[in-house]
Amino acid sequence: MKLDELAGKCGEWLKGTGPEADIVISSRIRLARNLSEFPFVRRCTEGDKRSILRAARQAVEAIDEWKDVEFLDVEPLSDLDRQFLVERQLISRELSEAEGPRGVAVDGTERFSVMVNEEDHLRIQVIRSGLDLKSAWQDAAEIDDRLERKLTFAYLEKLGYLTACPTNVGTGLRVSVMLHLPALVITRQIEKVFRSLQKMNVAVRGLFGEGSQFTGDFYQVSNQITLGRSEEALLQQVEYVVPQLIEYERKARNFLMTNSEHDLHDDVSRAYGILQTAKKISSDETMLYLSKVRMGVNLGLIRELEIPVVNKLLIHTQPAHLQKLRGKILNTTDRNIERAGYLQKHLAKRN
Repeated sequence: MKLDELAGKCGEWLKGTGPEADIVISSRIRLARNLSEFPFVRRCTEGDKRSILRAARQAVEAIDEWKDVEFLDVEPLSDLDRQFLVERQLISRELSEAEGPRGVAVDGTERFSVMVNEEDHLRIQVIRSGLDLKSAWQDAAEIDDRLERKLTFAYLEKLGYLTACPTNVGTGLRVSVMLHLPALVITRQIEKVFRSLQKMNVAVRGLFGEGSQFTGDFYQVSNQITLGRSEEALLQQVEYVVPQLIEYERKARNFLMTNSEHDLHDDVSRAYGILQTAKKISSDETMLYLSKVRMGVNLGLIRELEIPVVNKLLIHTQPAHLQKLRGKILNTTDRNIERAGYLQKHLAKRN
């Protein structure tokens, strides 16, 4: 897989075609699995990690249906390439920043990836556009079954799948949904929503998952604990919460359109204008303004722009993507200039 070529493309989950895609960016299922014959990653020697990597690679390459799945050795990749894979949501920050042998298997359409030697030996990840958890779970379960025919996972009848983190023991399942909630932020209801989610054992993280900042009003909502709960129960927990968040966000948007449409339209138009004309702009500023523009498109305040374009810009203006697209390493100032030019190219001509 040539990462330079991948940089210019757009993964399936960014196309904005799934259910409730005006508010839900993507649905993701992750499964944590460990090979029974090795200690957990933090107790592994480098030789153990290399053996796990080899076993995982052999298993992936032996699955006939996965001819378009490519296995990447992450250890020798440059910092830029690893950051690129994080921005692409194909690997986690933890895998990127880890040491020693590690890798990732990536589906050609970026609908799934399998990380090797992250916190657990394997992290299976399936991602879909919009609110599509059932489909994502079905695909994740199938991937899990195919790998388990080739590998022996650590499992106890009484506990379920054994994982490095005690909160993942049992199913090893993390169900998460990425939402765009700008109206709840504008109406200052977002903190109240967060407090309610915490009481329901639901975690809230930033755009790039655990440890990332809340940027551009994008939030990942996921279950916190799996022990003692079935896959169906965990799916139902998130499936119960997310429609409520969607309803709150829609009500907040309707409130803004009813009570302060002119102010909202002005705010959206200013954001759009800055993105179209800025000579240099930071990543955080870009996320902030793209968030406003994305809401404006969905509310009909901007009619000449489509959501897939905005979704693409959210990722393609990230630091590693900009440098891959430009074909050279750029310092912060040069990235800010390059980002502004990229935005102008994709937005200015739409007026």
